[in-house]
Amino acid sequence: MFNIFQLAARNLFRYKRRTLLTSTLITLGVVSVLLFISISGSFKALMIGQITDSMLGHIQIHKKGYLASIDSLPLNRNLTGKQIDKVVQILAEEDGIEAYSMRIKLGAMFSNFIETTNIRLNAVTPTDEMKTAPLLADRILEGEKEDLIKPGEILIPELIAIGMKVKVGDGIVLVANNKDGSVNGQNFTVRGILEGISGPGGRDGMIHIDDAKSLLRINTVEVSEITIRLKDIDKLPAVFTSLQEKLGSMKNQQGMPVFEVHTWEKISPFFNIAKMIDLMTFFIKIMLVAIVLVSIMNVMIMAVYERINEIGTISAIGTLPNKIMGLFVLEGFLMGILGTTVGTVISLISIAIMNATQISFDFGRQTGLLLSPTIGATDVVLVMVIVIVIAVLASLQPAWKAARMDPITALKHV
Repeated sequence: MFNIFQLAARNLFRYKRRTLLTSTLITLGVVSVLLFISISGSFKALMIGQITDSMLGHIQIHKKGYLASIDSLPLNRNLTGKQIDKVVQILAEEDGIEAYSMRIKLGAMFSNFIETTNIRLNAVTPTDEMKTAPLLADRILEGEKEDLIKPGEILIPELIAIGMKVKVGDGIVLVANNKDGSVNGQNFTVRGILEGISGPGGRDGMIHIDDAKSLLRINTVEVSEITIRLKDIDKLPAVFTSLQEKLGSMKNQQGMPVFEVHTWEKISPFFNIAKMIDLMTFFIKIMLVAIVLVSIMNVMIMAVYERINEIGTISAIGTLPNKIMGLFVLEGFLMGILGTTVGTVISLISIAIMNATQISFDFGRQTGLLLSPTIGATDVVLVMVIVIVIAVLASLQPAWKAARMDPITALKHV
């Protein structure tokens, strides 16, 4: 076996041009895939971070049925005292949770005393909200960012600020219906202008949770949702499964589920973009497989035709067909090893250079975001294994053809 290995390695050096061209193609394929995985992964992580750390959090807990009717922001599906206590108790038992924030979500009429429009509001406790959504303050375009919000103040979306010509410091009034249908109004001072979190058409503002209780005449403890931030987003599946098992199994007196638990992926349409990035990565890997397959197969077929006399000679002196086949398979294997090793080294060096140069880009209104390409050992090993396996598989057909050659016919070949 070692002799065949030596012979295969020697043949690669005998045909240097062919080996160089094939290895270069494999190297380019490996570099393309690894760089794309690292860059797209970095962009995806930044995008997810901007979405979850600005508003959504990683996991949200609601009363069963709330999310299905969230467009109308129903107040009759809020979590109440004992339910909230149970959730808080379970959250305290989860090591993977860094922070959580309780919110009341409501719809209201917004008036600057001249014009009126509708607005969606998130009522929060500022200290909890800033721990759960640490990038939220960065979305305040005008006004004070420290402490986020105080009672009597409101952060209004940019869309409404521009449309109704409302500035920081102006007085406005909010009018809302509570659960029993009665109407209540309350005056607020505009503390800041908030970038549209849900997009350019966003109408989401923010007030203090005490103001929401006053506006809606809520005298008991109740919230619309509990938003959770994890210590490590990679632990999301494990924490979600744990919460789902503990909360999803709870039933009310009628035997119906009490809670529903959702990850940011279920709530945000941006998850589709993340899936598209994963799909693009998959197709890039398919392209790599095609490049390696065609390159190796083409080279090995040409190697068989160029070395027909050589194959006839070694066959005539008693070399078994399986050893001839092994010789060509080993050549393909070694070319795969060579191209993969060089491509991996170039990729890792390129990733290190990109991190050192600190490439920045803009995402929405977030400017100067640093691109930090990284790639896990699993991805590197997976790509290397795929390339080497495909290199071996591509060598099988030419190797099988070489092993089946008749020695006399091969020796007569000119």
